[in-house]
Amino acid sequence: MTHSITDQITAALGREDTANVQIAETGEGQLRSCFQVADLAVSSVRAAALELAALTGARQVALDRRLAQLWFDMTLRPKGWDLPSAWDAVAGDYPTSDGWIRLHTNAPHHRAAAMSVLGAAPDRAQVAEAVADWEADNLETAIVGAGGVAAAMRGLSDWASHPQGQAVAAQPLIRWTHTGDGPKPDRQGLEACRVLDLTRVLAGPIATRFLAGFGADVLRIDPPTWDEPGVVPEVTIGKRRAGLDLRRAEDRQVFEALLAKADVLVHGYRPGALDGLGYDAGTRQRLRPGLIDVCLNAYGWDGPWAGRRGFDSLVQMSSGIAAEGMKRARADRPAPLPVQALDHATGYLIAAAVLRALRLRARSGAGWSAHLSLARTATLLTSAGAGDFTGGDLRERGEDLAPDVEQTAWGPARRLRFPVTLEGKGPDWRVPAGHLRVDPAQWAQLP
Repeated sequence: MTHSITDQITAALGREDTANVQIAETGEGQLRSCFQVADLAVSSVRAAALELAALTGARQVALDRRLAQLWFDMTLRPKGWDLPSAWDAVAGDYPTSDGWIRLHTNAPHHRAAAMSVLGAAPDRAQVAEAVADWEADNLETAIVGAGGVAAAMRGLSDWASHPQGQAVAAQPLIRWTHTGDGPKPDRQGLEACRVLDLTRVLAGPIATRFLAGFGADVLRIDPPTWDEPGVVPEVTIGKRRAGLDLRRAEDRQVFEALLAKADVLVHGYRPGALDGLGYDAGTRQRLRPGLIDVCLNAYGWDGPWAGRRGFDSLVQMSSGIAAEGMKRARADRPAPLPVQALDHATGYLIAAAVLRALRLRARSGAGWSAHLSLARTATLLTSAGAGDFTGGDLRERGEDLAPDVEQTAWGPARRLRFPVTLEGKGPDWRVPAGHLRVDPAQWAQLP
């Protein structure tokens, strides 16, 4: 049985206050895939746009389906400088003795963990030689056990029968929880909203980029040594960016003061990670009654892998997406989606969840939490079915670029036009993209 992606998203968010919004969709073309990745892109962006309209009272929404799909990839076009590679030199797919495995080695500690298991230097040829002697499941288990991240390639049926696949399939697309009541906010709307952003690559930053573009005060917090140079220019637009070490007493005091005045907390830590720092769900609500608390992880919130680290490309391997693409393309290696669609779709669903929760809180002061995961978004996609490859290369056109030049911290750049406008107005990112940990850890003055 197949299930419409749009219908599943609507069921997760509801149609309350969005049914009367008129949405005009334009644009043709679709990304090439054997899955309905174009529908996933358009449906998730549409969901965020409709929730934004419901919050702001807008009745006219325009959505360009083609641009929505282009925004599921990199949107920044540097002028006179180059973006760093999004991938470490070792990251990628490798044949094992019985299949395939993907290594994710962008973070130095993840690379070190994988190399320690393989007994190899961080060189593709050496890594390939070492991986070839392993069975995929055994190598995955060993790397994960060493603190690294990797995913053996599984088929759709393998994932459906896997304990984690079964756990994910039983979870709602968005798990809602009423977390308590706080004071009804004096000021409403996204311009009066403070969003504390504890997310990194890639879904969470996409969500907060959307919120920042339409008026939210987004403050991103990173630990002292974290960096993600391949995507920071892409996702930091519109946000101020501070650094805190939550193991230091002074920084904990600053964080708690920020949280006490936040409207929304978006975080992408593994289950239990914030708890281990002393900030479990109850503590967060005590520090900020009525807090809207939205969180995501890779492999879902129940099951044996709930605490496993993961990224979009790994979930595509685990959940059968890459294997199904390989089979239908008659390819000799894994064939993932043409973009990191799980990250992007989950990001827009997070934004939609935040906007819906803000609307509900405006009525009564009620606080809500929402849980999402990349694996559950993968199930959303695969449940719509797979077929022959359709679509093609959505070639960029000159008119796809926004007219303004963005003065990023690395140099000037153009960015693709955003696919959504409300009452004829698109996003307004007031802060250009820039480096991490360059701003004070404090809220801006509300207008």
